[in-house]
Amino acid sequence: MSWVLGVDSGGSGLRVALARSTGAGSTTVATAERGPVRTGTEGIDALHMAEQLLAVVGPLRADAGTESAPLDAVCVGAAGMATLGADLRAELPGFLRREFGTERLLLAADAVTAYAGAVGERPGAVVAAGTGLIALGTDLRTWRRADGWGHLLGDCGSGAWIGRAGLDAALRDHDGREGGSHTLRARAEDVFGPLPQLPSRLYPREDRAAFLASFAPEVAACADTDPVAGRILEEAAREVSRAAAAACPPGEAAPAVALTGGLPRMGEPLLGPVRRELGRRLPAARLVEPAGDPLDGAVLLAARHAAASLTLPADAALLQSLPVSR
Repeated sequence: MSWVLGVDSGGSGLRVALARSTGAGSTTVATAERGPVRTGTEGIDALHMAEQLLAVVGPLRADAGTESAPLDAVCVGAAGMATLGADLRAELPGFLRREFGTERLLLAADAVTAYAGAVGERPGAVVAAGTGLIALGTDLRTWRRADGWGHLLGDCGSGAWIGRAGLDAALRDHDGREGGSHTLRARAEDVFGPLPQLPSRLYPREDRAAFLASFAPEVAACADTDPVAGRILEEAAREVSRAAAAACPPGEAAPAVALTGGLPRMGEPLLGPVRRELGRRLPAARLVEPAGDPLDGAVLLAARHAAASLTLPADAALLQSLPVSR
């Protein structure tokens, strides 16, 4: 038996899970949460993550009575790891060795931990859809990625994409332009106030994508009765299926495909069209319910790494094992 730690770091906060691992699997013993890790000019702030981990991991180990037992393996899954993870790669190995006696460290993109949590170590694809959207797939030899380019360049079909399309329809109705929706205009005015003031509320914000995504549930709520809102969700479903098809490994007989993140909470107004589109584009694929979330995926990866039995493919940008020095 060994002790492992899974870490899920994203814009909404830092989550950690302490787990007991054996060759047959792992069991999460305790979890904790903290605020988001800062991102600065050097990328994800490794010192701030270390401070956050110290604040929560010590109490978790004390409550479990494992203060003297090392954390044999740690998996850190973080948003932006591919492009913003240089500081973590440089600083985390030494910190984990000093503080927790860690022997093995995995750094993973959050899409990889989402994949591991949703479908485990099977060939397939996961579309992680919330404020943004990225699809990731593997045949257990290499990874295939689609989208994830941010709300200005991509993230097509995401919450921000749906929200922006809904607000576009609201503003079209306000202007008297073709393609507008009086229903979405009324919803937007209820949520944001007078529409001429919307640009001044949106453009100065640093969280513009989240602001746009906050309107996506309103679009979904109107989809059954408003044709414009219904078409927006139909197009979002097409974008989700395009991303899944691009990420799904070719040649697999029945790849598993899972939809994770906040967007599935919209329910049937979105999921119905997604099922239809996936059935058309990927008739051999199996749409599966996610087995777990990214924190579950981080625990799974840490446990597999502790047992030297990881089957998901290594990748310098997506899933990297780092040496932990004394």
